[in-house]
Amino acid sequence: MSTEVTLKGWTREEMAKRLAQDIPNGSYINLGIGIPELVAKYVPEGRELVYHTENGLLGMGPSPADGAGDPELINAGKRHVTANPGASFFHHADSFAMIRGGHIDLCVLGALQVASNGDLANWSTGQPDAIPAVGGAMDLVAGVKSIYVITQHCTKTGTPKLVENCTYPLTGLGVVTRVYTDLAVIEVTPDGFRVIELCPGVEFEAVRERTGANLLPAAHGVD
Repeated sequence: MSTEVTLKGWTREEMAKRLAQDIPNGSYINLGIGIPELVAKYVPEGRELVYHTENGLLGMGPSPADGAGDPELINAGKRHVTANPGASFFHHADSFAMIRGGHIDLCVLGALQVASNGDLANWSTGQPDAIPAVGGAMDLVAGVKSIYVITQHCTKTGTPKLVENCTYPLTGLGVVTRVYTDLAVIEVTPDGFRVIELCPGVEFEAVRERTGANLLPAAHGVD
């Protein structure tokens, strides 16, 4: 399925801002590379979140100004970060023990595909030149309490990323709770994908046409 009609949906920054509104105060959170990293910029005032990164830092702060970073203070994506007051550093194995032990409340990840049952594919297209390993994503989706995905609704060629069944190598089975795209906020339910909010100016039917699986309207009747 593909479409040639371009919709004006949320920008990457607006997607991140929308997701940030739904993160409960006091959450321990892990942000993936790319659009997920933008979420930290838009946490509502008065809400305190504790950021975790797989390479051994709890209490990660914002990125430093250009040229002001410490070369030894980076996140799992090798980007310079800062440490908030009270932050702690620990062994890589301890970091993954936090993840595998269910001590992280929420992880925000990008996606190549999300299936209607919550399966996630976000690390490889399966091609010979693709990334050779799944990295920490497999542990995150298995151990973190809730997984939110933030991604464009379709690829650059118009192919849906929300599908009935993933065709790319899986990161985890039935792990995704909610998907934030440029067109809508979508819940993963026992009945499949259900819209809970549309981007202003975007009609439900337009989102359904761009989804590679059955899409249900919001319970209150978004259409």
